[in-house]
Amino acid sequence: MERFNRTYRQEVLDLYLFTSLKQVQHITEHWTTIYNTERPHDSLNDMTPIDYKLTL
Repeated sequence: MERFNRTYRQEVLDLYLFTSLKQVQHITEHWTTIYNTERPHDSLNDMTPIDYKLTL
């Protein structure tokens, strides 16, 4: 969880100057989708979280 928070901060919160809560929600939803479906994670044997979940 700490890794997720750090990555989210670096890739979303530190990069954007948000003008509304709706904008934060939209960008966060987009980033989370990519994070969970397209990005392999070292801790998951280089699988995406969604792929890892399918192996359980």
